[in-house]
Amino acid sequence: MTTRITRKKLWLASALALVPVALLINPASAAQAEPAVVQTDAGVLRGAVSGDARVFNGIPYAAPPVAGLRWKAPQPVKPWTGVRDALKLSSACPQAANSEAPEGSTDEDCLYLNVTTPAAKSAQPRAVVVWIPGGGFFEGAGNSYGAAKMAARGNVVVVTVNYRLGIFGFFGYPGLQGSGTYGIQDQQAALRWVQRNARAFGGDPRNVTVAGESAGGMSVCAQLTSPTSTGLFSKAVMQSGSCAFSWAANSQYPTQAADSPWISQSTVQNNGKEWAASSKKDLGCKPGQAMLTCLRNADPAVLVDNTLNFTQVAYGGTAVLPLSPAKAMKAGLFHRLPVISGNNHDEATPWVATFNGGVLTDADYPRLLTDMVGAAKAKKVQHEYPLAKYGSTAAAWGVVTTDRIWSCTQVTNDQQAARKVPVYAYEFSDKHSPIAQPGNGASHAAELPYLFSLGGYEFPMTDGQKRLSEQMIDYWTAFARTGNPNGPGRPEWTPTRKNAITGLSLAPAEQGGIKNVDLQAEHHCDFWAALSR
Repeated sequence: MTTRITRKKLWLASALALVPVALLINPASAAQAEPAVVQTDAGVLRGAVSGDARVFNGIPYAAPPVAGLRWKAPQPVKPWTGVRDALKLSSACPQAANSEAPEGSTDEDCLYLNVTTPAAKSAQPRAVVVWIPGGGFFEGAGNSYGAAKMAARGNVVVVTVNYRLGIFGFFGYPGLQGSGTYGIQDQQAALRWVQRNARAFGGDPRNVTVAGESAGGMSVCAQLTSPTSTGLFSKAVMQSGSCAFSWAANSQYPTQAADSPWISQSTVQNNGKEWAASSKKDLGCKPGQAMLTCLRNADPAVLVDNTLNFTQVAYGGTAVLPLSPAKAMKAGLFHRLPVISGNNHDEATPWVATFNGGVLTDADYPRLLTDMVGAAKAKKVQHEYPLAKYGSTAAAWGVVTTDRIWSCTQVTNDQQAARKVPVYAYEFSDKHSPIAQPGNGASHAAELPYLFSLGGYEFPMTDGQKRLSEQMIDYWTAFARTGNPNGPGRPEWTPTRKNAITGLSLAPAEQGGIKNVDLQAEHHCDFWAALSR
């Protein structure tokens, strides 16, 4: 059974608290009389005005996927009467304890989203950004991302989404319709909710950008190749994740097999059958009880304990993803729309610590390379990345794995997409992000506080970092509005060419500022492409 376990640098988690507003007038007139009351297709919602933003939290976009709806496609929300408060964040979807959910979660009633808009009214409908969070497909929550800064500065509506994770979102079993795709289906249900309800929040359903980071970026790319997402968005942003993402053996973690985020539906169904048969006692199955009935009645805490067995997205045998997203993108079978795509300069450095705690000697370097690519190819990698150039095995290994796992898979995806659509490539290069561990440089997820508050917290920044944050938000939201990220107060960003992936290096002024970079050359991507042939 293939298990993908990825961890990323996360942030201080805290609940976003908003002051409740008393229920006042009848629902029909409330939506017209109050600035933070809106009429959705399921009923009236009351949010809150906070500074220069309106915030609506905990909006259900699908029915709770519990009991008989566990491992089924998302179902419609039951309409409500009266005015429903949208003041509190919902529970995160079931997951083990982590920085975003410090106590973990077993609450399957989690299919909620949050909407943030500028407080000021607009005569014209605003572009909408739908944010899909990362977390390796087994943890994370849309609740962690505060979007007031992006909404107000960028004049956009921002929607952050929870979706089913791990065993709840990507489990498979023979005969179980939709096996391995429930999390992807949830994302599409949220996008359909946006199509129906964007106008209620001042948004334009014809101008929707889907964006995400890490597993969220991979999800965005999966949606680009999904026939059932047709017409749900018109632009895409992939941060540190793409259809081409993959890892070599023993490269992210010791003993981990080479793989990717994508798995055939037949394989995940067989994996599910094998796991369920070996787990009957833990699941509490009764004699003679049908396995799917037992599974749907199982304690969610037991399922959370096994969630890491199901963290890959299924393809084949399903209308959602008929092909592997990697193969679909390579074949040009994706929606034709503009794309922002990029990575962080030192993406893989947090994973170096999984190899002997990050304490690595010079003698470890050739062994690590051999374990990753085999003895013959290891010599070529060592010649391309000589240890003397980097000063230590830990530093060299961080560069090698950044290039092989993250940067060059994103470059491959960019090359494939750029044959058909405009691709704006970038690299986040601030080596002192407030959420990066000292010495890790511009590591995985380090760009996130430049776009969002995280866990309700605004991280302290230098003046240069604050300016970079403003410029990044300006790029991202101009792209959301028009499909072109350019505008006043920031360097020109030109679309990349399909055969030479160039883009912008995003750094604060004290580190050289924003400038052009040859991503393909900087990360030795031609070398890795040749090595894989």
